[in-house]
Formats: sequence, C-alpha cells, structure tokens
Amino acid sequence: MEKNKNNRIVVKVGTSTLINSDTGKINLRHMHALARVLSDMRNRGYEVILVSSGAIGVAMSKLGIDKRPADTKVKQSLAAIGQCELMALYDNMFSDYHNTVAQILLTRSDVDSDDRREHMKNTFNTLLEMGIIPIVNENDTVAVEEIEFGDNDKLSAIVATLIDADILILFTDIDGLYDSDPRRNPDAKLISRVENIENVENSAGGAGTDYGTGGMVTKIEAAKIANDAGISMLILNGENIDSLYDVMDGKKIGTLFKAYMK
Repeated sequence: MEKNKNNRIVVKVGTSTLINSDTGKINLRHMHALARVLSDMRNRGYEVILVSSGAIGVAMSKLGIDKRPADTKVKQSLAAIGQCELMALYDNMFSDYHNTVAQILLTRSDVDSDDRREHMKNTFNTLLEMGIIPIVNENDTVAVEEIEFGDNDKLSAIVATLIDADILILFTDIDGLYDSDPRRNPDAKLISRVENIENVENSAGGAGTDYGTGGMVTKIEAAKIANDAGISMLILNGENIDSLYDVMDGKKIGTLFKAYMK
C-alpha cells in the first residue's frame, strides 16, 4: 500500500483474535501487538480507525462463562460488562505507546439515519484531525439486532464508507479466503485476489469459535459494501498482527477484494 498523507485505514479485529479459543481468556499478546502496530502506523502518518469486536467474549472470560449464551438479555448484559473491560485494556495499552483512543458505539439506527451519519462523520473526522484513534463497536446493550449484525464485519465496512477510507483490513482466524474450508480440506488453496465476489461466495463458512458470531459469509458481505464504495478490503490472519507492516510495504498477503472505483 502506497503511503500518502491522506491514507485512512479501517482495521477490524474479531473475537477470535482477542480471545484464546482453547481457554476463553483474553489474548493479551494479540491486544498488545494491535496497540503497538496501530500506534506505529499513527506515528508514520496514517489515520487509523479500529473496529473491535470482543465485548461479549471479554465478559465471558471475566465471568468464567464457557459457552456464548443464546438469551438476548444475557448477551446484552455481558456486552455492558465486557465493553468497559475492553476499553480499559485498549486505553492502557495504547497509552503505553503515547496514543490516545476514543470510544464510539453505534447502532443500526445510527447508520440508517442521514442526520446521525453526518454527525458521526464529523466526529470521526475531528478525532482523526486531533490524532486520536477511534475504537468502534456495536452498541449491543440497547438494541437486539446489533448483536446479530455480523460480528462487526459489515459495520466495519459501513464505517469505511462513511469516512472514505482507503482500505479496510479484517483480521480473522485464518490466512484469508480459501477455495474450500481449510479446516476440513487439507488441499484447500488460498485465494489471494478476488475481483468478482459472486465467484467465491460458495467458499464461505460460518463462525469458528464459541466466543464470536462472524464467519467468512459476513466478511464477503462486508467486501461487497466496501467494494461498492470503491474501497478495497483485505483479509489477514489475526495470529500475526505484524503483517500490517507487510501491507504498508506493499507485499501481497491474505486475500484482497479489489475495488476499482476509487
């Protein structure tokens, strides 16, 4: 990715990256790496927005709950607990690298309202002008539908279009999109570049852990939203947050959903 002073990057991190699937505990190594690399990107002159899932997963870890509950009231309560914990962790970790973060919680009604969208855009732009890293999550505590919104994949694409981002990067639990499920087919091949989303929709699978809600289906839906707005989307493996440096250096990794309108 060629850097210029207007590079705006939206990075979305999923629950599978923030929570250890084996233990259900917070993956502090990944969170520290995320704070370090995104802070370094800010120091290099990039404008960075982080869309972070994980509130419910963090609360499950804090309370020792092993399986994601089905009851909406319980999920909303867990989101309220976990969001506080999640932002406290981010605030402390980004502060270690001399960067300030701001919390933005959104609902579907926020993004559907023209007036609210304009206010959101103004807030994002002002925060970025101030050198702040906005951290976005769905406001799971006040609306039912947001908890099933797609593990923030589609929300991250909406945020990218709202702020006219240059690229959307999604961290997930595999290297990218494969031609079949690599967990079941050892011969599955990574698709490095997608120019026609309809050709790859059958390759998508569901969520991979008990702590998240997303999967490749929601990522393809996010790619459609971003590509329609002229924004390319890249899927990377959350096991290697440092791969963002490779992206900045122009190396071809993960799966790129290429847009041509921008």
